[in-house]
Amino acid sequence: MIKLELRNALAVINLNEQYEVGTGIQAVAGATGFGLPQRSLQWLEGAGDGSIYQGRRILSRDINLPLDVVGRDRVHLKKILSRLALMLAGPCTLTHIDEDGSRWSADVVLVGGGDFAYGEGSTGERDWQTTITLRAPSSYFTSEDVTSKSIGGDTTTGSFLSSMVSLPVASSQAIGSIDLENVGDADAYPVWEIHGPGHDFEAIAPLRDGQKTPESIRWEGTLADGEVLIIDTRTGLVVDQAGANRYADLAPAPRFWSIAPGRSVATASLIGVSPTSKIVCSWRPRKWMVI
Repeated sequence: MIKLELRNALAVINLNEQYEVGTGIQAVAGATGFGLPQRSLQWLEGAGDGSIYQGRRILSRDINLPLDVVGRDRVHLKKILSRLALMLAGPCTLTHIDEDGSRWSADVVLVGGGDFAYGEGSTGERDWQTTITLRAPSSYFTSEDVTSKSIGGDTTTGSFLSSMVSLPVASSQAIGSIDLENVGDADAYPVWEIHGPGHDFEAIAPLRDGQKTPESIRWEGTLADGEVLIIDTRTGLVVDQAGANRYADLAPAPRFWSIAPGRSVATASLIGVSPTSKIVCSWRPRKWMVI
């Protein structure tokens, strides 16, 4: 059975409580907003017939959740509703839990709903029904499971993965091909962690259809032994382990490329390495919709 969950930094609310324990909060039939998101399309209107498609922008997602709340008595019902109100007072996370245990989440904020009519939505004794509207600024559902692949490191520590092929070309340089598997149906953005020592890191994207040359990101700085560089390609953040900004060491015109759905192979390299140098690539798959 598919389950929904609301979560913030302080609490977790299972939206399948009635099914599991007989009382509590239950998401019921009629929910909307879990399908394909709305989009804004750009068209070029010329002098001739028709128009030319210029691109699209994905809009925020509105999710309407019908809820049924049942308590043991009036006091218990009021405690449950207070717990729900505290959860929805600020930003929280809505998680869709599939039958196979996979968890896909979206950050949401309450934007409407939650009202009721006495005699229809509630008797004021032990039951309460309403519909709440949550808005997700990002229309993607993101996996809570992080996929990670690495190149380098001391092999005696088990840092190599069986799915990754290491291609050393010199004692001071590490080049590796990384098998990327994006199980979602939207592009995923990798986070790179480069563990020193080393310098001149480069990550080359898989070649996509229609491309003659692949995209790449290159960092021309130097890492000492024990230092770690973090490159978040979704936000463009480039910092070291202490949080210091290292963006200025990027080569001109960096391309923070993403991972296409399916299987592909990327290449990463680092110069001036030692046995403890390591490149780690991690990402969270994303989906357009969950059912």
